[in-house]
Amino acid sequence: MSNRTFTMIKPDAMRNGHAGAILHHIAKAGFQIKALKMLHLSAEKAGEFYAVHKERPFYGELVEFMSSGPIMAAILEKENAVAAFRELIGATNPAQAAEGTIRKLYATSVGENAVHGSDSDANAKIEGDFMFSVLEQF
Repeated sequence: MSNRTFTMIKPDAMRNGHAGAILHHIAKAGFQIKALKMLHLSAEKAGEFYAVHKERPFYGELVEFMSSGPIMAAILEKENAVAAFRELIGATNPAQAAEGTIRKLYATSVGENAVHGSDSDANAKIEGDFMFSVLEQF
């Protein structure tokens, strides 16, 4: 079990001015930020990041959305980080997310759900390494 996870504050939350509030929720929940940057993914880079979904019907729409504006990427650290972060963000569908979770508070739909959270320790490592060089990880 790893103590690190990866997240992105997605273009919808960035556009709606929620990045600061989301980072506050993350810090308040006891996560330490080990890497953080804002960037605008090209469609090519978004496609590479979500390549695991390439055969799924929503892939094109996902790539278009994730390259539609700036995102904030972060590597977070806390005991049992992946599970703890997934609990903090809530269900993918904000209508089904628990009260007080990031998605309940800031997401507008399944497609525009404010944040990405790694679903496993292995993917957290892969995703973090995709967005950050070794020199950018602390």
